[in-house]
This record gives sequence, C-alpha cells and structure tokens, in this order.
Amino acid sequence: MGRADDSMRLPHTLFDNHFTAWLPIFCFTIEHPEGLIVVDTGIPVDANKPIWFPPWIRLIQRAAIFDKMTPEEEIGPQLQKRGLSTKDVRWVVMTHLHQDHEGGLHHFPNAEIVIAKSEWSAAIGLAGRLGGYLNQRWPKWLSPTLVNFNDGPYHAFAKSHSLTKRGDVRLVPTHGHSAGQMSILLEEENQVIFFAGDSSYTQQLMLDQQIDGVTPNIQEAQQTLQRIRQFVQATPTVYLPTHDPESSKRLVDRKVMVC
Repeated sequence: MGRADDSMRLPHTLFDNHFTAWLPIFCFTIEHPEGLIVVDTGIPVDANKPIWFPPWIRLIQRAAIFDKMTPEEEIGPQLQKRGLSTKDVRWVVMTHLHQDHEGGLHHFPNAEIVIAKSEWSAAIGLAGRLGGYLNQRWPKWLSPTLVNFNDGPYHAFAKSHSLTKRGDVRLVPTHGHSAGQMSILLEEENQVIFFAGDSSYTQQLMLDQQIDGVTPNIQEAQQTLQRIRQFVQATPTVYLPTHDPESSKRLVDRKVMVC
C-alpha cells in the first residue's frame, strides 16, 4: 500500500519482496431486465507471458504474478458454465483498462463495451503502452462507448452516467487508481451494490482511507476514497472491490457495510 507522503511509493511497490497471499480477480454479471451487464473481464490464459516493451513491464510482471489458469477459466467459458451466453451480454462495463481487468474482452464482440473517456484517452496509442496499458492485445474490433458522466450528481458523486433506462445502474467516476477508473452502482430495493473495481483493494482499506502504491494521482485517489466513504455512510451499501477476498461472500449475503 502507498502513503501520500512517500515520494517513492511506486518503486517501493514494485521492488517489495513481501507478497500477499493469492488474491482474487473478480468479474461480475448483472442479470438485468434490459440485458446482461458484465463488469470487467479478468485475465487471459496467457497473462504471465513475458512482455518486453516497454522494458519496465517485466518489473510490473514480477510484482504482479498471476496464478496459472486453463482456457476454461476465462470469463467466456465461465459464463457458459453458469448457463449464460456471451452473445446475450448487452454491456461490458470496464472499471478501468489495467491488464487484470481487460484480458477477456475478446469474448464479447457483440456487446457494447463501456469505458470512461478519460481512461480510454490515457490508455490508447504509444503513450498508453508506455504507461503500462497492454493495448496491443485488445481486440481489433474494439470501438467502445465512451462515458463523460453528463447525467448530473448522484449522492456524494458530483457526476454520474445512467447506464439503464430504468436508472437503476449508475456509473460514477472513481479516478485515482487509474486516470479514468469508474465504479458501477446497482440499486436494489434496500441497498446499493457498489462494484468498486480498484478504487480500493479491500473494503477495510477504503474505510482506512489508504491509497494504493500505484496511483498516478494522489489527490484524485484521496478524493475518491472520501466520496465513497461519504456515500456508504449515507446509503446502505454492499461494497465489492475486485481484489477483496471477502467481496464474493458479501455479495451472496448482501452484507451492508457498517462504518
């Protein structure tokens, strides 16, 4: 984890020899009346394949090793295993475009891919590649719908975007971990399901207001954590970071956060 007053946050993160236990990379599917909504797509089977350009990617790969997986463990086959079809997915909403979230995009050529405009701008082209985005492996057909959050405020968030006509699935900017990360908020009868991406790596880190070690913008990351805490204090919320081992149980139990 990073400290806001540590000017060497990123090198400390990349060269740290103390690894956590294996952490999940959750993808989520919302079975909505307007169509299936997939949140992030995980990693591909060849996620550990060496990448040589830019050269510092090898250092990132050293710091973030993925467990071995089979083709059947990619998101497409996993949906089919659960009785769902990738052809029936209406939207794939990307919280952001880091390599552990975009690795299954190739399974969804028929879906509308939704990405924050600021994230797309940061991730494309040579500049994006030099910044660590693996845009060389994105599907050639990828032409996403870019979100600029023009639908006005939503609770603690000054901007939002309504994905569904019913207005019960909202996208909000949660920048900080990346230039244009966003979160997906699903309104249920008595609570909101908050698909947080990497806004924080765990629920506790959000409550502690602890920024991560790789954020390119400390101020934005701090503001995002503050807004999320304000939101969950005012709204019954099931908070689901992508890499929190407890996220799946909280979702099944609909366990609302207690601040």
